[in-house]
Parts: sequence; structure tokens; C-alpha cells
Amino acid sequence: LEQTLSDRLTTGRVRELWEGDGGDSPAWTRKRSDYTPPAEPVRTRGRVPYAELHCHSNFSFLDGASHPEELAEEAARLGLEALALTDHNGFYGVVRFSEAAKAIGLPTIFGAELTLLAPPGDLADRSASSLTSADLSRPGPPDPHGQHLVILARDPRGYALLARAISEDQLAGEKGAPRIPYERLVELGGTGSGDHWAVLTACRKGPVPAALVNEGPAAARRELERLVSDFGRPNVFVELWDHGMPTDSVRNDGMAGLAVAAGVDIIASANAHHHSVARKRLASAMAAVRARRSLDEIDGWLPPAGMHLRSGEEQAARFTRYPGVVERAATLGLECAFDLSLVAPKLPPYPCPDGLNEMGFLGRLVEEGGARRYGSREAERVEGAWAQLDRELALIDQLGFPGYFLIVWDIVDFCRRSNILCQGRGSAANSAVCFALGITNADAVSLGL
Repeated sequence: LEQTLSDRLTTGRVRELWEGDGGDSPAWTRKRSDYTPPAEPVRTRGRVPYAELHCHSNFSFLDGASHPEELAEEAARLGLEALALTDHNGFYGVVRFSEAAKAIGLPTIFGAELTLLAPPGDLADRSASSLTSADLSRPGPPDPHGQHLVILARDPRGYALLARAISEDQLAGEKGAPRIPYERLVELGGTGSGDHWAVLTACRKGPVPAALVNEGPAAARRELERLVSDFGRPNVFVELWDHGMPTDSVRNDGMAGLAVAAGVDIIASANAHHHSVARKRLASAMAAVRARRSLDEIDGWLPPAGMHLRSGEEQAARFTRYPGVVERAATLGLECAFDLSLVAPKLPPYPCPDGLNEMGFLGRLVEEGGARRYGSREAERVEGAWAQLDRELALIDQLGFPGYFLIVWDIVDFCRRSNILCQGRGSAANSAVCFALGITNADAVSLGL
């Protein structure tokens, strides 16, 4: 009884409180275990070069049905040149994806499928208002409205800009329904920003495919021309996909014709939501749960061919009517591929006032806070305080972390103004800079920390 109540095993070892299956959940482990690649090499070379540029993991809640590691392993087995992870409105799975892909030698592409804020009266807004009474009687609509764009980061700068867009996307919407205005997306990554993004026309909810199906070629042409005007012709790509639905071929013909007329490149996509054919059953069940429908009710809406990763050979066979679109996907994928370690140390730029850079703004805040905490430089109340502040600021500048301190200061300052209890902690909390900024209330200089 004592052993049971105390979690002490017969060996005398105290049971680890967080022992479990090694997964990500905090209910199981303090730290996710390292990725272990398959015992036998899985990377092969396909006969037809191809990269999958539109792929969802199970971090796209109730949409993707495979772990990022499973997707990376299957892409390597199929001989893909590279794989993009484009989860909905987030970078949730990129670390796990990057670790697995690096271990098996698969080039990685980072992107996201963003949900756009629809202006009143436009196509997406009208489709939301046309739900039947049977639809509205259920906890959620069978097909959540909103237009989508798939954005791939071409380089680390593009990743940082996309991270900012995702943050604003989450803040502009509500829980479970992030939204970003199209105009703001153009401001961040549109023409003149440096060509750091590749913009795909996306799935059936993309502005161009949706306009083509619902309003006809003229409306779709206007949507495509808008993308070209806002993001630049070299950065816009018309995406074709074929899931075996009756309208796929007709829609692809229309999309290809629009691309040729606009002088825009065309790429093939599997629009993948699971890694293998065997995972289709789970993907179908998740789609039914998401739509609050039974499997029988939703069956007619599900793609008969599945939404799994496909090899270059299989894609070439499916897209024989559009020569070169499979190979163009491989070319674009390799152009956009880079290692996540290149962006890990850097955060999205902090918005600084008065034309200051991050270090300049941090120095101003520390000067103001240091005067309040320690007195002026000429009459400091704690000996050595200003010398310590200067040393810490120099180290922060050397390591490139002013943006991190500004973000933490901003959060703590917001909490203070909103009467929310907040206290900074961590390995940098015992610093004079944190004390001057008000992040902590422990005087590191007086206490000799």
C-alpha cells in the first residue's frame, strides 16, 4: 500500500511523475524525446523529380491525419526532392518536421495555409450566410467559411515575415478561427518587400479556384490578376490537384488556362492531408468529426482517391495533360528549401518607435528604467549599477537578443497596465536590465547576482 501511495517501485526507485509514451503532451513527459530515424535508410531517388508543396500534418486540427515525422519518412521513401509543411495558420509542427527530415536527409520547406478575413458581401462571406437551418442547428458549420492562401517562405527572412503574419492572423481572429486581412498580407510580403514568399493559389477555398467554380472564368481571372499585381508575377503559382473528384479535371483545365493567359507558372500538388493510403480511414473519420456529420452523410464530399503523399511518377501520370507541372514543383521546392537552424536564433522584428532599431529602443527603455531604479548616472543610489547595465546591454547586443527582451518587456508591461499578476522568470531574470525594465523585482546589483 505504501509503495502504491508513494509511487515507489519494488526496486526502491521513485517512479518518474511524467513517465509515459514519450509524446508531446505535458501529461506524459517534461521533454519530448529525440526523433529516432528508421533502422534502415528510407531515402530513395524518384525517377520523376517532384516536391510536395502543400501538405498538412495533424497539427492542422481535425484536418491533417499524420504526424510530421510520418510525412517526412514517407516523402523520403517516395523519392521526393523536398517536402513543404503548410499547416493551417501556424508553424506548430515545424520543429518535429525539421528534426525528422534532417535525420533522413530530406530538404525542408516551411509555409502555412492562411485564412483570410473576408470583407462583408464577398464570396466567402456569402457562402457562410447561405447555410441551411439544418446546418445552423449543429455545433459548427459542415464547411467552415473563409478564403485560403498557401504561402511558402523562400528564405529565412520570408520565414520571419510569415511568422509575423501568422501572429497577426491569430490575434485578428478568435480562438479556433484566426483571420488576417488580405491587405495586411500584401503589406508584409507583397511587391517591394524583397520576394521572400512564394504564393500558391491553394485549395478549393483559394480566391482563384473558388471564383472559378462559383462565379466563372472572368471572376477567377480578376482574382489571379490581383495576386500577380500584389505579390509579383514570379512569386505567384497556380496550383493543380487531383483527388479523383468529378470536377477536378474541369477545374484544373480552367486553372491551367488562366495561368497561361496570365503568364504565371503552374505546379502540381497532392494537397496532402495524410502520409499513406492506409491513413485515409482516419482522415475520413476526422473530416466527419470536424463537420459534425456522420460518415454516411459526409461520404459524398470526401475525395475517393485520398489525399496522401504521392511520388513523382504517380503525379506525372495524373497530370499528363499539363506537361512540366510536376517538375516545376520540384524546382520551386528546391529553391525554397532551407534548414530550420538558419532561422532559429532570430525572432520577427519588434516594432520600434521614432526610427530606432531594437537595440536603440532597448537602450532607451533601460536608461529610463535605470534612472527610476538606481538614480541618474551621476548620482546612482547603488554603486556599480550603471556599469552593470552597460555590460549587460553590450552582451545582449553581441548575442543579438534585444528583440527577445523587448517582447518580454512588452508582455509584462501589458500585464501591469491590465492589472494582471505577472512575474518574469528564467535564466536571464537575475539581471540588472530585467530589473530596470520592470520584468523582475529582484535587484541583481544589490543582491550580488
